[in-house]
Amino acid sequence: MKKILLTAVVLISCLAFRAEAQIHISLGLNIGSQPDWGPVGYDHAEYYYMPDIDTYYDVPNHQYVYLESGRWVRAAVLPSRYRFDPYNSYKVVINEPSPWLRATTYRAKYRGYRGRRDQVLIRDSREDKYRNHWNGHDNGNHNGWYKDKGHGNEGHDRGRGHGHGHGHDDDRR
Repeated sequence: MKKILLTAVVLISCLAFRAEAQIHISLGLNIGSQPDWGPVGYDHAEYYYMPDIDTYYDVPNHQYVYLESGRWVRAAVLPSRYRFDPYNSYKVVINEPSPWLRATTYRAKYRGYRGRRDQVLIRDSREDKYRNHWNGHDNGNHNGWYKDKGHGNEGHDRGRGHGHGHGHDDDRR
């Protein structure tokens, strides 16, 4: 009787673990593909909207989406006219397809986030789920601004002493 009970407990535990793993897969976790300069608090992010420059970042494809001569274009690097430091700007997570098609709505909704610098970044988090980002790499998704302009990490607070603001456009409000 004890062997049957023990076998049943082990079997149920294995099934429960597999079901939990399948739930995480079906939710499409993409923490590892989010850049180090992304905001903490999101297991999944399709796009970041950056109100400071009215531009989007496609997280899974590692591309910026910006307005060029009246149409939205994609590129791995922003044009030089964008003086943009992703480590020092606010990002709003948007999980809907092609959010730039509703750009007017997002501009109005998030204009108050322009100039905010109080967002905790993945790079600065010590949460266990971000441990693959702890080595200081930036996934190559920082637009080259720091290195090209001679800016290192000097003068950056690394998240200490700031509030914990999160950009959001999902149901986490």
